[in-house]
Amino acid sequence: MTALIETVSVSKAYGSFVALDGVSLSVAAGELLSIVGPNGAGKTTLVNVLTGLLKPTSGTVRFKGEDIAGIGPVALAKRGMARAFQLVHIFPAMTVAQTIGVAVVSQASKSLRLFASVATDSALRSRVREVAAIFGLDTKLDTESRLLSQGEKKLLDIASAFALTPEVILLDEPTSGVSSGDKHGIMRTLMDAAKHAGVQAIILVEHDMNLVAEYSTRIIALKEGKVLADLPPDAFFKDPDIVAAVVGKLVGKMSQRAA
Repeated sequence: MTALIETVSVSKAYGSFVALDGVSLSVAAGELLSIVGPNGAGKTTLVNVLTGLLKPTSGTVRFKGEDIAGIGPVALAKRGMARAFQLVHIFPAMTVAQTIGVAVVSQASKSLRLFASVATDSALRSRVREVAAIFGLDTKLDTESRLLSQGEKKLLDIASAFALTPEVILLDEPTSGVSSGDKHGIMRTLMDAAKHAGVQAIILVEHDMNLVAEYSTRIIALKEGKVLADLPPDAFFKDPDIVAAVVGKLVGKMSQRAA
């Protein structure tokens, strides 16, 4: 399969500290790749390299065959890869419509007079309503994001990334802080939205191993900045040493789940 995004021997060092050490991976159309690992494994650094926020110390990062090392998330979004940036937490007083509108405006290269645009641009308003409806937020367009439930805030974060019409979307802990009962609802909404929007591949950073087991087509485990495993879910969860390295005491539970 042709890779949409790939890294080849990517390393990232901060002085003497090596955050990533020779990481190679690829993501093809139709995949949901989960990146897992204990705290300090290098997940955040890898995400920042993949989305152009960080330039690797060495190695290559490509999206659709083009070098994207350090180009930044805005330029990358225009090429077709988006990342949820949790604008809800950055701008809690913005309404649902304004939050989604930020992404729509940036992707359409419209004037950055955002609030006036959301109010007066009919095409923009239509696109905002369309995206909001996919995530069940169309009845709350005028609600300030700080007043949403935690689950709704997560959906709004994800909706903002989907508004960029990406081919590949990267989601960093999309269910963190959400009750266990709501997590699968968010993931099902996410999967349905991806199909509706024509998203070709998803990269998911997630701590909840139940979600990883259920929704991934492939799992990459990091430990101390290196790739510990790159496996389909069945093989991943049947290897007790790998699971223990990632989730420790949950090894028994997760091994039984995969059996």
